[in-house]
Amino acid sequence: MIIREANLADVSAIMQIVKDVVPLMQAAGNFQWSDDYPNPDVFESDIALNQLWVVEDDGNVVGVAAITTEQYAEYAQLGWDINEIAIVVHRLAVSPHFQGRGIAAALVAEADREAARRGIKLLRVDTNSQNKAIQKLFPKMGYDFGGEITLEFRPGLSFYCYQKRLDPSV
Repeated sequence: MIIREANLADVSAIMQIVKDVVPLMQAAGNFQWSDDYPNPDVFESDIALNQLWVVEDDGNVVGVAAITTEQYAEYAQLGWDINEIAIVVHRLAVSPHFQGRGIAAALVAEADREAARRGIKLLRVDTNSQNKAIQKLFPKMGYDFGGEITLEFRPGLSFYCYQKRLDPSV
């Protein structure tokens, strides 16, 4: 398993993961993603900003995550200071054919390494309240549950937020 920054040649494989994952998400009551989001433009933008990572297994892209500093204004609903710089994981997905192999955990761990490389001590993430699998992962990775929010651009959905300090004394 190799974790690396994504490039434009990866977009079709990433979109295949999305195509495979969205029906499973929706069948579980998780409507965070749809047929139109995330789309190639979103991933191409992530690549242009050097903030998209993939996991490659035997030459195939099997997982993806945007590792950004983009915090939603709605995080302030939790009393979080959104002006404090944080590494934020967005658009995390693993091919259904490779789930259960630690790929999501590897991508979340890559966010920790990226934070350390940049000297950033705070990590944040949000996930749809119906995404039970990933909600189990974040506490195992040292993230604390911060609360539930709504996002203006995803009306009717609720999201659970988690954060982790790399230096708890801060």
